[in-house]
Amino acid sequence: MDRPQGPASWRVAAWVCLWLLAGAVPAQAGLSVVVTIAQIGEPLREIVGDHGEVINLVGEGVDPHLYRPTRSDMARLVRADAVFWNGLRLEAKMEEVLRDLAASRPSVALAEELPPRRIRGAALPDPHIWMNPDLWREALARAVTVLSSLSPEAADEFSDRAERYFARLEELEARVETMTRTVPARQRVLVTAHDAFGYFGDRFGFEVVGIQGLSTDSETGLRRIEQIVDMLVSRDIPAVFAETSVSERDVRALIEGAAAAGHRVRFGGRLFSDAMGAPHSPEGTYVGMIEHNARTIVGALGGSVSRRHLAGGTVNGRF
Repeated sequence: MDRPQGPASWRVAAWVCLWLLAGAVPAQAGLSVVVTIAQIGEPLREIVGDHGEVINLVGEGVDPHLYRPTRSDMARLVRADAVFWNGLRLEAKMEEVLRDLAASRPSVALAEELPPRRIRGAALPDPHIWMNPDLWREALARAVTVLSSLSPEAADEFSDRAERYFARLEELEARVETMTRTVPARQRVLVTAHDAFGYFGDRFGFEVVGIQGLSTDSETGLRRIEQIVDMLVSRDIPAVFAETSVSERDVRALIEGAAAAGHRVRFGGRLFSDAMGAPHSPEGTYVGMIEHNARTIVGALGGSVSRRHLAGGTVNGRF
């Protein structure tokens, strides 16, 4: 993948802040791991355990497509033993800094470690690979390998904890597949605020329609809204979905447009796409995030969800 060239002023300013603030953050015991998104941070926190600290830069409800690192973020990055990010242009506003860090420490774009054949899109790759638990397990395994090389004395424990965590992801995938099978075939159309659910759709059998493109940095034109409204009406689609990190404006416009054409479309709920829920909440875990999305989608599109679809009666049972 070609390395993007951002404005020279941003690159210079970023590195000046980074080196000036390098001494502002005290050293941590064990590994210091910095990640961009919580979908990486929360699983790695489970796997690293007491052998280090995992800090994610992009917080609850924040859009990683638009996020720029703060001064304190820069200090954390320069102190980190390892940095993990998604890549494929998800973190477009800080990508150059993240790539430059690789000259002095592991700075790994996990999605870009996957074989190209596993990535959706050629000219414009889809970065949202965590929407498929199997792909996300494969990406996280690469991070575990890097961490084990940095802390050989903890490698066996990392391996054991990762094995248990990945078993939970296999169980999650099976539960979601069972849930999504209950949605009638003609209603398996997932309309969302932006095109973040393609991997989910490929894995679990949904046609996915995003109002915006792969990045929330793109504009939505009136013609696009009209096209989707026509589809909602002609195909009798029952619900559309907002996302927690994206404005609901365009989703509401779809509902109003369909109503004006005589078709009632429900607001299906808010899905977690580029950001997870609040820390210490069920949706603040990767497993809980995917389960929330699956339950919300299935319920709004005419499927059924029962207690057997949950992880032992709880969403985020930890180990």
